[in-house]
Amino acid sequence: MTRRIVTNMSLSLDGRYAAPDNPIDMRWVMPYAITDVARDHLTKLWEPATTALLGRVNAEGFLGFWPTVIGMEGADPRDEGFAKWLIDADKVVLSSTLREAPWERTTVVDKPAAEVAADLKTTDGGDILVLSSASVIKALLAADLVDRLALTIFPVFLGGGPRLFDDGLPAGQWSLTSQAAGEHGTLALVYDRAR
Repeated sequence: MTRRIVTNMSLSLDGRYAAPDNPIDMRWVMPYAITDVARDHLTKLWEPATTALLGRVNAEGFLGFWPTVIGMEGADPRDEGFAKWLIDADKVVLSSTLREAPWERTTVVDKPAAEVAADLKTTDGGDILVLSSASVIKALLAADLVDRLALTIFPVFLGGGPRLFDDGLPAGQWSLTSQAAGEHGTLALVYDRAR
């Protein structure tokens, strides 16, 4: 069975994945990311995955923060589960500047995202999960390599900032495979590419 490329991204209601003035400031996400629906959504994505595919900036953010959650007082078990998965999973980090990975079980690759993803699909393993790396997700969408598109929609307008879905993406059909609504109006949606 061919491995699936699964992408996960949080979006504002006006379709942005980052604020216009400070793209690395993710404070707008935090009230919603800790809801049950968001935590359950992420858990359903990482459980069948064996590989994380990340851009360098996201790798530094994720791997700088998540390991600190393990054993943290009051940590949600779903957050600890994700943190343990992230440490144990095979990680592929796309970077033209890193020469060696500072994290265990990590391979650094300086190739286009679509080429790396296509190569990973031919190997053995579970899902290949792309975690919030917008540049990687955009490249995979443009190459029509995304098999499962997972979105968490948060009920805020950022009023500007980068969009995930650029003009010129390949036309295609998607089928809704799961949906959940939660606290504060958070929506978790999962679409599979109809091929």
